[in-house]
Amino acid sequence: MKYTSIKIVFILFSFLLIASCKEEDDSEPIDDFKIENRKSLGLSAQDILSSNTYSKITVELVYFGLYRPTDITIANLRDFLEERLNKPEGITILETSVPEVQGSPFTTQELLTAEDENRTAYTTEDTIAVYVFFANGVSSNDTDISVTLGTAYLNTSIVIYEKTLQMLAASNPSIELSTIESSTLQHELGHIVGLVNLLDDDIHTNHEDTGHPKHCIVEECLMYFESNTRSKVLGRFSGRVGVPELDPLCIADLQAKGGL
Repeated sequence: MKYTSIKIVFILFSFLLIASCKEEDDSEPIDDFKIENRKSLGLSAQDILSSNTYSKITVELVYFGLYRPTDITIANLRDFLEERLNKPEGITILETSVPEVQGSPFTTQELLTAEDENRTAYTTEDTIAVYVFFANGVSSNDTDISVTLGTAYLNTSIVIYEKTLQMLAASNPSIELSTIESSTLQHELGHIVGLVNLLDDDIHTNHEDTGHPKHCIVEECLMYFESNTRSKVLGRFSGRVGVPELDPLCIADLQAKGGL
């Protein structure tokens, strides 16, 4: 009787082990050409900034219909990239119009699914690629009083919640859409190039805001943390002219990683 019980347990364990292995085997592997774009945030900072490995960069802007960023935002993006990235063989901004992306409010998993379906530019031998999705929806982290403007979620992946930005700009005539777009986009680009002290490897660590890690303590800096409550966001961009710039310590940290 005891032997029978042990045998039943062994068979059950074997079945569970086989089922577990089958589940792992059935998981969808990452395509080889996507591997370089599926790393943790900050791991490609030097590759994006310097010319050591990649002499060119492609930044792909993905959007649906009226959620395209403004021409001013795209021009500001080019200026920002040319000012900070060391890419002697060129910077390409690629626009990709896609069908409406379903699933708003978006979770990180839904963003990854949308990226798999819509991203066309991936890192190759001499060109590193960055993907920016201007979402036709809002973040799943939003509440009645707080909003998410954008998020850098992988080493070369950013979401800008364009629907949220457009709603904020429409609610206050003193807010320029291009200003809130450019500020959000350049802030998130700052994160994928390692700011602030994202991997604990900046040469100047004394300007990281310990109260809000991975942000700059200098209030005028592009990487300064500001409240995401709806009223604070409206106040921050109301009447603002121009985009905040990086402070000298942030610039020095980028230059130490091969940037300009």
